[in-house]
Amino acid sequence: MPFEDAPLATDVVPAIVAVMRKPRVALAHHWSLITPAMETAATGSVRLTLVLGGARSGKSRYAESLITARAPPWLYVATAEARDEEMAERIAVHQQRRAAGWQTIEAPHDLAGALGAAPAEAPVLIDCLTLWLSNRMLADIDVDAEMARFEEALDRRAGMVVLVSNEVGFGIVPDNALARRFRDLQGRLNQRIAARADRVALVVAGLPLIVKGCT
Repeated sequence: MPFEDAPLATDVVPAIVAVMRKPRVALAHHWSLITPAMETAATGSVRLTLVLGGARSGKSRYAESLITARAPPWLYVATAEARDEEMAERIAVHQQRRAAGWQTIEAPHDLAGALGAAPAEAPVLIDCLTLWLSNRMLADIDVDAEMARFEEALDRRAGMVVLVSNEVGFGIVPDNALARRFRDLQGRLNQRIAARADRVALVVAGLPLIVKGCT
């Protein structure tokens, strides 16, 4: 069994952490460097997870599975607004998939306020940062200030948080200024949250690839 697929038994965690504290340890396969975030995850204290992916990649389903691995109640912070029939249908699909035990908070604009109002220890899923960003852009506010306010709310949060966001930088350069600004802001937001996160996953065709931290 590859090292990265092996379960972390309680009696081996101290040994793993000891190895992690050595600088630039080379491991088999794609683990070439142990990071502080990996050490955090190995000791079972993953607090903040960022889940990235393209449209219909399975990122929301994967993010939900991380939350439901904890005891309910689970908080779902929704940023979508049903502005047309297509979006209403998409929202309905997400709602139907979620089992009993979820509590939904609608927060298309004030993510920091929603996070601050949530019970301290409840696992929180925010889905998604991309729609929140577009909502704030269309409201014509200072997006950088909004990002900073949201980051402060994340830093104050003690309980588990999983954030879903789109990876939008793989396509062609958009043909208009607004779309290019959105792409650039989304990339910056993803980088800022990833820097804070204990774990970052990129979901491709329903399969999570861990790019920071441990599984």
